[in-house]
Amino acid sequence: MTVTRAPFGASPEGGTVEVFAFANANGMEVRAMSYGATIVSVRTPDRGGRIDDVVLGFDDFNDYLTRARYFGSIVGRYGNRIAGGRFTIDGSTFQLTVNNGPNHLHGGRRGFDRVIWKGEPFERENACGVTFTYVSADGEEGYPGTVSASVTYTLTARSELVLDYAATTDRPTPINLTNHSYFNLAGRGNGDILDHRLTLHADHYVPTDTAQIPTGQIAPVAATPFDFRTPTAIGARIDADHEQIRRGHGYDHTFVIEGGAPSLRPCAYVVEPVSGRTLDVTTTEPGVQLYTGNNLSRTGNGFGPRTGFCLETQHFPDSPNHPNFPPAILEPGVTYRSKTVYTFGATP
Repeated sequence: MTVTRAPFGASPEGGTVEVFAFANANGMEVRAMSYGATIVSVRTPDRGGRIDDVVLGFDDFNDYLTRARYFGSIVGRYGNRIAGGRFTIDGSTFQLTVNNGPNHLHGGRRGFDRVIWKGEPFERENACGVTFTYVSADGEEGYPGTVSASVTYTLTARSELVLDYAATTDRPTPINLTNHSYFNLAGRGNGDILDHRLTLHADHYVPTDTAQIPTGQIAPVAATPFDFRTPTAIGARIDADHEQIRRGHGYDHTFVIEGGAPSLRPCAYVVEPVSGRTLDVTTTEPGVQLYTGNNLSRTGNGFGPRTGFCLETQHFPDSPNHPNFPPAILEPGVTYRSKTVYTFGATP
């Protein structure tokens, strides 16, 4: 279990960006860079031992500046959307940067994905990885309070990639950190993800309006295209004649994970039938955003639509404006903690 570090580029502000590579004895290697605490690659074997990169990303750092947004990065302070970029805490209303039509998305124009985090590698007997830390100033993108945030990526001998998040604040503020990796278990660049078979441990999902802001409802998945409670090809109903599917141009919705947060519990399981690669996801979060890369080609990043899928473990979108959603306000003196485990494997 070893870690190496090397220069990877320079940010637009001139800061040095490092990349950390860590591997186990199973042939799995993870690379993560300090810009956006971004997972650059995850190389893992298929059922025959062939190793491919199973997340979308780039070999040249400059491509992350010009061709991609959110690929593999940590998004925050608040992942997903906040309606109008506004919320109220203790009678005070705060206005955030709006960067998704009239709404706030993934932390704003310069969210956690667009800053350099400080990286510290570590090596243990059966695990290795890197801890990234970042201090977000009071008023950054409109958020109240100074927030000290960290994310630790740990690769284990069992081919688990463990994501541990933590944050503290000196003023009440919304926090919803998640990783925005796009997965393709056939390998990066090896076609679309429509034949991947997905299981979601979710009886309900969060419907959205035409701007993809939650309506406030928690709807059952039964008898809808959102029912992945048994293994189902991602593409089986991705173009169904359903209002929510039309609004997202496919899947771009939060699913409510069974069981009570904050226990670590099953979230999702994915199988790619040709390679046999599998991805098992557990999390302490109450929800997971399934996004099927419906708009990937619009940013000129070289990847076609639906060539990657995201499973972003998180609180629900726009939670600060929905009292019936799990609360997402971090108070001073309390430590925000969240854990997600991605376990990679292959079927016989």
